[in-house]
Amino acid sequence: MKICSGGEGSMKKGLTVIDLFSGSGGVTLGFKNRGFRVLAAVEIDPVAAETYRLNHPEVILFERDVRTVDPSEMMDGCGLRPGELTVLSVCAPCQPFSVQNRSKKEDPRVTLILEALRFVRSMKPEFVFFENVPGLYRGRYRDVLEELIRGLEYEGYGISGPKVVDAADYGVPQFRKRLIMLAASGGRVLPFPEPTHASPETARQTGKKPWRTVREAFRGLPPLRSGEKDENDLLHRARKHRPVALERLKYIPKDGGNRHSLPSHLQLSCHVGNGNLGFHDVYGRMECDRPSNTLTTGCTNLTKGRFAHPEQDRAITPREAARLQTFPDDYRFAGSYEQISAQIGNAVPVLLAEVFAQTFREHSNDRSGRSESCGEANEYAGSMALRG
Repeated sequence: MKICSGGEGSMKKGLTVIDLFSGSGGVTLGFKNRGFRVLAAVEIDPVAAETYRLNHPEVILFERDVRTVDPSEMMDGCGLRPGELTVLSVCAPCQPFSVQNRSKKEDPRVTLILEALRFVRSMKPEFVFFENVPGLYRGRYRDVLEELIRGLEYEGYGISGPKVVDAADYGVPQFRKRLIMLAASGGRVLPFPEPTHASPETARQTGKKPWRTVREAFRGLPPLRSGEKDENDLLHRARKHRPVALERLKYIPKDGGNRHSLPSHLQLSCHVGNGNLGFHDVYGRMECDRPSNTLTTGCTNLTKGRFAHPEQDRAITPREAARLQTFPDDYRFAGSYEQISAQIGNAVPVLLAEVFAQTFREHSNDRSGRSESCGEANEYAGSMALRG
């Protein structure tokens, strides 16, 4: 069992978080941006854990399977007593519930989300934050979600949701629908934050802000060709594409084109002879003046989705992907090109986490924490790369 401690044991009370399934730290950063102190985190993947340590060295990191973590051990390390934690964040792996998971085999990660109940019973946090894919609500694993809700209600928590929200409606330059559920002690039912952004037409009619776009997210980044890199930014490095991939990109219209524009001799072999069915976003370009499509672990690979740059003949870089996930440019990532891309694609957008952190902040019984001024929700998540 591996514990990587950067904490100081006894902590001052205030707005506090424990981040289960922390990944590379998107949720942690979002909550820190809203004035929360993240006391501990759990992450089993060693590369994601290294990224987490690079950016959040003060947090006690349990680098192991959450099923082996004793909540009492965690509370002792953080200097917490039952009822003192403000938020328990539970963003369990989403792959078992994703529509892209077509396997009929039972995924052992399905029940990981239920581990939250052990921590809730021991820690008695004021709030619990759940984020996952909509498939958890609609799919064959809905009974897992219902078991979770029953367990929380038994412990006296009021439930808000589950509700599907789109990160683009909260200022993230990416269409990313996620299932969100909030639990509050004392049977309270928290309001969901109102969307702040909308399509340009709806924004004009309602007074909301227009969606943040790919163009805004990529602003200031130098153009790159296949295989080129920015000497001043290690993450702004373009994948080296094969000649046939570059030939395909020449035929795909700029700003939103897709593989259906390819001549027959350049169609992908997996699409030939099946009526051109399959994933339509493969080799697709993003649109400049809209949010991007949902990023996945393959977000820098042309064959994994609509991940081609809207104007340049290449896939997007890890830097561009990180900006679409609202990570600031000074956030550091460990690992190989593929590992970094996967960490970014797996992350909860920093700004989305920040929006819900603000909701918890406003409704917390911790008056000392709420008295600290953080101003309005930060549209740019700290030193966000979006400009203008």
